Order: sequence, then C-alpha cells, then structure tokens
Amino acid sequence: MSKLSRRAFLGAATAFTIVPRHVLGGAAFAAPSDKLNIAGIGVGGMGGGNLNNMKQENIVALCDVDHDYAAKTFAKFPDAKLYKDYREMLEKQKDIDAVLIATPDHTHAVISAAAMRAGKHVYCQKPLTHTVHEARRLAEIGREMKVSTQMGIQGHSSDDARKINEWVSSGAIGKVRTVHAWCDLSYYPWGHAGWSSKLGVRPTETPPVPETLDWNLWLGPAPERPYHPTYHPMTWRAWWDFGCGMMGDRGAHTIDPVYWALKLTAPDTIEASNTDLNPDTYPLASIVRYAFPARGDMPPVELIWYDGIQIPGIEGIENPRLLGDAEGGFVMIGEDGFITGGVYGNSPMLLPKEKFKDFKAPETLARIQGTHEEEWIAACKEGRAADAGFDYSGPLTETALLGNIAKRIPGIRLRWNKDSMTFTDNDKATAMVNPPYREGWTL
Repeated sequence: MSKLSRRAFLGAATAFTIVPRHVLGGAAFAAPSDKLNIAGIGVGGMGGGNLNNMKQENIVALCDVDHDYAAKTFAKFPDAKLYKDYREMLEKQKDIDAVLIATPDHTHAVISAAAMRAGKHVYCQKPLTHTVHEARRLAEIGREMKVSTQMGIQGHSSDDARKINEWVSSGAIGKVRTVHAWCDLSYYPWGHAGWSSKLGVRPTETPPVPETLDWNLWLGPAPERPYHPTYHPMTWRAWWDFGCGMMGDRGAHTIDPVYWALKLTAPDTIEASNTDLNPDTYPLASIVRYAFPARGDMPPVELIWYDGIQIPGIEGIENPRLLGDAEGGFVMIGEDGFITGGVYGNSPMLLPKEKFKDFKAPETLARIQGTHEEEWIAACKEGRAADAGFDYSGPLTETALLGNIAKRIPGIRLRWNKDSMTFTDNDKATAMVNPPYREGWTL
C-alpha cells in the first residue's frame, strides 16, 4: 500500500581536590569544582529552555542568526557575548568549554562537527542530524575528539526509561517480536502549505529579509532558496530541505526507550506507505515498517511507526487509554504481556494490570539526579560519556532518518547495508543517505 486515508548524575558523591583548569587540561576540560563556560547556538526557541537548565554554569556566548527572535534569551544572559556566525564565535572566543546547539535540523551536523573539532563538548537537540551520513560522522568525530556529547532526548534520563529497560531485561513480558509506536500529529496546516492554497507548494512571494536575520547563515548547507516567513522561525520542520518531519520531531523521543530496552541496532529493511507526496514537504500521514535482526538471545523485531494517523487497536488491550499518549506512545507486544508508554504524561505500564499488580523488577540501572542537561554537564566535568551520547543517539537517529528515506519511496521494501551505508537494491534511496551540500559548506 502506497497511500493512506489521512546512571546516576554523579553516582555517589566523591571527594576531589580543587585544581586550576589549566593544570588539568585544555579549554574543553573542567574540574568538577569548576563551572563550565557554555555557548548557546540557536537560542530563540528550544535552545532558550535548554540554557535555562544550564544557568548554574557560566553562559559566556550566545549565537543566533536572528537577533530579534533570540532577543528574550539574550536578555536573560546579559554578560554573554553575542554572535550571528558560529564560526566567528568558535574562532574568536577561546574560553568556551561546551556548546549547546538548538538550530533547525539541517544545520545540526555542520555546527556540531565544527564545535567538536574545536575541542568543545556538545549538547545537540534532537534529531541529531538531518541525514543518515551526518549521524554516522558525528558519532565518529565525537570519539575522535574525546569530548562528551549528548542529544536532547530528555526522556532518556528519566526513571521511566530505566524501568522499561529493567522490565524487558527481567523477562517480565517474555520475548518481544512486535512494537507499535506513534504520534498522531501532523504539521498541517501551519507552514505545511506555505503561502499557497495548494498543499505543500513552495511560496512564490519573495518578501524582504528581516534586518535582524542572516538568511544565508540560516540556510547553511541546505539548497538555495529565497527567504520566506513560512520557513523561519517555526515552520521549517515540515520541509524536506530543513526538517526531519514528525519522525525526527516526536519519533526521536518515542522510539528511544524501545530502541534502548530492546538493544536494537540497524534495521535490515524499511518500508513506508504515505498520503500523497510532493517534492517539498513531508506527507501528512505515514506508516513505516522496520525489520530488525535478532540480537543475542533476543528475536527479530518488527517496529511499526505511525505519524499523522491514530494508532489502531491492539488485540489484548481493550482500553485504548492504556496505549500511551496520542501525541506519542508505544506498545511492546511480548509473549507474556505488554509494555505501554507515552511521551507526554503517561507513565509506562505493564499489562494486563491484574497480572503485574505485584511485579517489581530488580533495579539494575542507576537513576539520574537532575535534568538531562545537568547529566551532560556532569559528564563533561568527569570526562565520561553522557547518558545519550552520540555513540548511542547517532545510531538511533540513523534509524529514524532511514524511515524518512522510505517515505520518499513509498511502497518499496528497502534493504539496508549498515556497513557500506547503501541500500542494496535502490540507488535512488542510497543517494538520499548523503545528499550534497550547498556550495561553500562541508561537514
């Protein structure tokens, strides 16, 4: 069918000696007694919230291509130096230890790579990258530079994510062979249709670029096109050239606990069905089917992702309210029961309730004390990997973005070779793994 109807934060306190930073390491090293010098890049939206969870550190620089959009965040950190171009900031301001990146998806990779190569720890919002190749490279660069990295999937640091892991590893629901995950939201109508009455057609108007916005920097490696307010500041997520659609937006959160608990790796095959496609915008609704291989004593798994469409009923779960949140949820179907969970508000559950009312899995995973951002800060200071570092979140992002490739070639089962990073039977899909950058931009 090609169409549809529509670790603990610090573990335990440890004694340490206060030693000046210059004795212990370079600019990217901070003793646990020090505050990190943090720079924020892309701080007009979600980046402002991330910085608020980092304000116990030194916020020394703020960079945004649109100083009007970022003005509220600028005002909260009046001592920070202001920039529009992250390259200028990294070159000029040598006191930076770590960088927060919360720009649109299409510029995550180039900025993260530049920051890591400059020796900075990196916290990057989800999805980690815009393309599969970028996700693989960022994980590699993080290892090469030995910096602490984190992707902004806040739920990964939650107690709930650890409970799900422990339930699965304890064998509570038996072997899992099928998972459903979803977000029933769509980007329609905001930004999706541009300034045209015809769905998804690029706007033809060319209004003047606001004086406070550097449109060339906003575009970054994306294909050239005129400025239009339907892309910036919020509605870029709906467009192939800039965003990763609902799979990157909500899928990165929702699939995370499943991917982690089931120890998923790269899928063998991916197949999608969609509503009508156009060249520029994500479909309004999609179903993506992933086939994952066996992992050790865990059997193969089919993961079925739905976006823009309601999850169908699951046999054995009569009450639909037990299926998590409409805006993001999942159900793992095991031989002996179910695990359900939601992204916003619904805690995970073992079903049937009566069967598991007295069940308590052994607590094998240390709990995080503090926010997802604070866990990353602790990792930077301790010289260790963070909870959702790029070695984990890179492969997770690859999986999500493989689904987006399948959406562009609906109705065809794509066979993925993770080692060669090619689709063994589809050159068109392979070309989407590492599409070209606009002239003047490299990874």
